[in-house]
Amino acid sequence: MQHPDYNSPAQIKRFLEQNGLAMQKKFGQNFLVNGQARAAIADALSVTAGMGVWEVGPGLGAMTDELLRRGAHLTAFEIDYGFSRLLKDFFADEAARGRFSLVEGDVLKTWKTRADTHGIPDRFFGNLPYNIAAAIIGDTIGALVRFDICVVTVQKEVGQRMVAKPGTDDYSSFSVLCQWAYDVRTVLDLAGGNFWPKPNVASRAVLLTKKADFPRCKNPQNFMRLLRALFAARRKTVRNNLLPFAGGARTDEALRLANVAPTERAETLSVERLLTLSDALERLAP
Repeated sequence: MQHPDYNSPAQIKRFLEQNGLAMQKKFGQNFLVNGQARAAIADALSVTAGMGVWEVGPGLGAMTDELLRRGAHLTAFEIDYGFSRLLKDFFADEAARGRFSLVEGDVLKTWKTRADTHGIPDRFFGNLPYNIAAAIIGDTIGALVRFDICVVTVQKEVGQRMVAKPGTDDYSSFSVLCQWAYDVRTVLDLAGGNFWPKPNVASRAVLLTKKADFPRCKNPQNFMRLLRALFAARRKTVRNNLLPFAGGARTDEALRLANVAPTERAETLSVERLLTLSDALERLAP
């Protein structure tokens, strides 16, 4: 089956109607219809021939096509079964040559099985709604799975959180999580007109490069729970946010060991200081 012109909203709309499909708002579906932007994002992913790539949310396959043309061996995770049907037809030749495979369903429920059976690829790409971006990045990092390079396109405000520094309004638990495992930088910002349907928000493509010196902690899962506790109420002090999480005596001793003042707030603490605090709490675990 011939795919539509990925740069033409009119053709995409007509193609969907002809195939009895419609955009589903619950999946946050917006197609990137700017070919130059797709090329720039693919450039940032630095794909070479034979390289393994996971793509989340391929839609009608615009970026899939771009990456396959660059020689990727691509696994696509697609939750929309209508789009999955089309993707199988679009890339049947690549699938026959072992260069394309499709995993249907919710990526949050399928990625671990895929990783167990096929291993972790070199690259990760996704055009992601915020909740999926935070969840899939959190899941993989929490499992100590890191890709050499990730490029994700997210709402601009989410991208701002991913690169935010301590002491800024955008610094959050998600900032810490991303910067714990990766060096993070902005690739490009995309106004709504680069997409169809046109969203009401701007987007940002963000590059995550695996840190060579990944700062480990004693218990990654507890570190992630600590982040949620510390950033649950930004106006509260570190101590007040920790009390329900660790209790009074353990909180006070951990703060002392980590050299964190009880009156500090989570958004002022660097990734390194938060890791130190997590390890202190772990040392004091009952």
